[in-house]
Amino acid sequence: MALQDKDRIFTNLYGTQHWGLEAARKRGNWDRTAELIAKGRDWIIEEVKQSGLRGRGGAGFPTGLKWSFMPKANADGLPSYLVVNCDESEPGTCKDRDIIRHDPSTLIEGCLYAAVAMNASAGYIYCRGEYFNEQNILQAAIDECYAAGLLGKNAAGSGYDFDLYVHRGAGAYICGEETALIESLEGKKGMPRLKPPFPAAVGLYGRPTTVNNVETIAVVPEILRRGASWFAGFGRPKNSGTKIFCIQGHVNKPCNVEEEMSIPLRELIERHAGGVRGGWDNLLCVIPGGSSTPLLPKHICDDVLMDFDALREHKSGLGTAGVIVMDKSTDLIRAIARLSKFYKHESCGQCTPCREGMGWVSRMMDRMVEGRAELDEIDVLENVTRRIEGHTICALADGGVWPVQGLIRHYRPMMEERIAAYKRDHAARVFPMAAE
Repeated sequence: MALQDKDRIFTNLYGTQHWGLEAARKRGNWDRTAELIAKGRDWIIEEVKQSGLRGRGGAGFPTGLKWSFMPKANADGLPSYLVVNCDESEPGTCKDRDIIRHDPSTLIEGCLYAAVAMNASAGYIYCRGEYFNEQNILQAAIDECYAAGLLGKNAAGSGYDFDLYVHRGAGAYICGEETALIESLEGKKGMPRLKPPFPAAVGLYGRPTTVNNVETIAVVPEILRRGASWFAGFGRPKNSGTKIFCIQGHVNKPCNVEEEMSIPLRELIERHAGGVRGGWDNLLCVIPGGSSTPLLPKHICDDVLMDFDALREHKSGLGTAGVIVMDKSTDLIRAIARLSKFYKHESCGQCTPCREGMGWVSRMMDRMVEGRAELDEIDVLENVTRRIEGHTICALADGGVWPVQGLIRHYRPMMEERIAAYKRDHAARVFPMAAE
């Protein structure tokens, strides 16, 4: 059963109405804000915990638990911070873009609740550099909220003081990692930090900080208004709520759509994206959660559910829910090689396994595209990805090798056939008489 319109949180996801404050209030934003804030920090955190909300930026960490790590009070009188990750550089992902350009009040109001819950006096929304027009809309929406008394001193009449700023990034994928994002916010080169200390202890400007994704923060106001049990009623246990899915590739109607968690992948594609080009039987595979998640072949896609746990059982992940559909016309080896090139390019170079390994993997995948390799090199490639995975400061290298691991796991015969075809072609060129 599809998510009903009355249960949608992002009611202007497609921009059918104006993004401004007046239209947002008519849609239900900023309703009872002061009343909800008056219930206090502990109530807000407990509601978010009970809702089962998990981070919508890829990792899926329980949001309420993450907020509870922040100190209740700062004995030194210095501030704590909220940072919102709108870098959104994961290929196949464009949900946060539509939130900030069509429904920015969901995010801005969510920032206020999150700030109260974490005792943060200021928030920074770190936007991907390429989102220029979207950033302008977001800033205009924030300006409207200041003018209406919803931000700043005594925000929304709640008695809480909170300031919100937009920070423009410089286009680096690595700045989607929370500590690299913090480094960039401080004016440094965006490179991940070692943990511990975690940002909740030592974050932006050395102060307690929590970094959350745009969608994670934007769903909070509706959770508080409707109640944790309402949100927890969607999806399976530990996979609750609604989710924006970005469906693209070889489908008839690419789209962003808010749907219930745990919806079957096939139903999601056929109901909202018009089905696979050429019919479901023409499906080759799907990358279910943005380019860093391993692909799933058709026989798994037939029945798999779109949530954190179901996809993990198949050695993939929900990630950002960037659903990339590929039909049988796809040169799959070339597609994965293209992703390897992307992750090689986006490595910050700090960790040797990533700096050297991703370049090696990319060059090896280029050879695999041509078939210019030996059969045992497939095993060598897989072994090298295992030596890269889990041996770096951040997860960029993991995300860079997972697509290659998925290719080998499910489509090794395709790679072997490519190598065999190259050998036959090479032999025909070198020994034409023998080929005849």
